[in-house]
Amino acid sequence: MGPITRRRRWASLLGATALAVTAGGALACPAGAATNVDFATHCIPPAVAGIPPIDGTTTAAIAVDNPTPKVGDTVTVTYTVVKPAASNPTAIALPADIMTPTGKVTLGGAQTGAVTVAGPKKNDPVPGNGAFPSFSMTGTFKVTTAGSITLSPGDYNIHTSYILELDTPCTVTNPPAPTSATITATDSTPVNNRAIQLDKASGAPGAGVTVSGSGFTAGATVTLAGRSGSSQTADQATVTAGSDGKFSGSLTVNDKTTTGIVAYEGSAWSDALGAGPAVYTVTDNTPVPDGSQKLTTTVKAGTLSMSQAGDSVALSAVDFGKGGASTGALQTVTVKDFRGGPAGWSLTGKVTDFTGPGAKIDAGKLSWTPACATKAGSPSTCKAGSAGTVGASGATLASTANGTLTGGEFTADAQLSLDVPAFTPPGSYSGVLTLTLS
Repeated sequence: MGPITRRRRWASLLGATALAVTAGGALACPAGAATNVDFATHCIPPAVAGIPPIDGTTTAAIAVDNPTPKVGDTVTVTYTVVKPAASNPTAIALPADIMTPTGKVTLGGAQTGAVTVAGPKKNDPVPGNGAFPSFSMTGTFKVTTAGSITLSPGDYNIHTSYILELDTPCTVTNPPAPTSATITATDSTPVNNRAIQLDKASGAPGAGVTVSGSGFTAGATVTLAGRSGSSQTADQATVTAGSDGKFSGSLTVNDKTTTGIVAYEGSAWSDALGAGPAVYTVTDNTPVPDGSQKLTTTVKAGTLSMSQAGDSVALSAVDFGKGGASTGALQTVTVKDFRGGPAGWSLTGKVTDFTGPGAKIDAGKLSWTPACATKAGSPSTCKAGSAGTVGASGATLASTANGTLTGGEFTADAQLSLDVPAFTPPGSYSGVLTLTLS
């Protein structure tokens, strides 16, 4: 048997809910969104073009998938050149999908360096000597330092593959360019690497089981204990972890209701200083009286799943010139956890921008107030996520905690509110809210 880890993740199920609102808004940059910045750029056309370097202005924006990461997280960066300084260096019209952009995003503040970004080979047709269209490039970086980290547009290159392979590199004239986005990184939660394994998964009452552990504090006193559901039994023993954080000890198990075994440092069990539970079953070997028959059955573990009451939500209309809250209710989500193991679950959601007639409403304008309910008799208790912004980064709708035995049936709901800017152009806007169960 491999090590029993403190947390087990299960397969994700995706649910997409389309959200529509009839409204409008002249969209300046909403709070939390990327900010367009202008910066002087020096571009060098291909030699074959026979034209001098171009000194112009680039308009660009930086966006991130997670504005509040923890140290150790990987952040996805999107660098959008809204208006390039350069244009098609030749009189030849360029067809669609022949441009491949690459570039750099400059990090500053608590963490410095550069993030390499690249875009797909995709573009609208470009007329001869016409302006290059807007394009986006993405890349990732790992957060290594807590604090405020700034992101600024860096140098970029436009490669075209048509008749000839040509490059138009553009550099920031006075680096760094203005800050377009800022993220706030926090220290990550310490990782609990403690793990245990048993030499067997079952035994008769009074039998001993060997518990081996790793990742514990060197020299620490470790308690070995039986579990019956979420309660600790009277079966206990102690061992001392070696200088390498490992131990091996024996625990005598008498309680016939035992479902698992744990090991922990300190005076009582805690997720932060413990490992397990490792599944263990006591084999009832009580003799069958004469004239009697012993009956047994098996309970089979199931799956973690979710379903939705529907796949669309019509939010209330708002007036052009007034804007405000466009409200509605999320279609009820039912979660069924029939795994019968120690792992809880988390149901999260994230939303796209709301697109409409020539404009959009930023994803960060959608907020929710979650609620959840637990069906009577369920071993776990559902906890609603915090009220607040959903956005493209996402938020938690509902969850249950880890435990010795988890499971049950649950329903999750939320009141939705989209903050529509006052002068959003009239029309219908829609976005997609994706729910992930893990």
